[in-house]
Amino acid sequence: MENLTPDLCDEYPDLVELVEPLFSSFGARIAFGGEIVTVKCFEDNSLVKEELAKPGAGKVLVVDGGASMRRALMGDMIAEGAVKNGWEGVVIYGCIRDVDIIMELDLGVQAINTVPMKTDKRGEGQLNIPVTFAGVTFKPGAFVYADNNGVIVSPQALSLPE
Repeated sequence: MENLTPDLCDEYPDLVELVEPLFSSFGARIAFGGEIVTVKCFEDNSLVKEELAKPGAGKVLVVDGGASMRRALMGDMIAEGAVKNGWEGVVIYGCIRDVDIIMELDLGVQAINTVPMKTDKRGEGQLNIPVTFAGVTFKPGAFVYADNNGVIVSPQALSLPE
């Protein structure tokens, strides 16, 4: 699966949208994909923590963090919860922290950057609404795929031919 996104782009050129190349891979699971669940928040990861504490098999949490470079929207404890609950991965339009631990976890993680400062917990944010960043609108129920080559979005689940 190391060429997941290039292979899907080749197989389904009319079904995929390319997310602008702003993200870096931080999790041990390099290639991942699944049904989109969204959170929109700014410097408050309350909803990120809450969602990743729920069962997530076959799902990817897409977080519109407003590209904040001041606060990390996910750290090792939240990421460990995501692994325990079966999430495929997380795409964060913002920062994460505790990267040395996250790099060891069986979770796909794409984020813009890292920063050591945690967020305030104010219980603010929105869940499962369309979010737009990096040139693409991520809609709950659509699908996202990511690897070291980039991130792509599709309105339907995609599979590679055998």
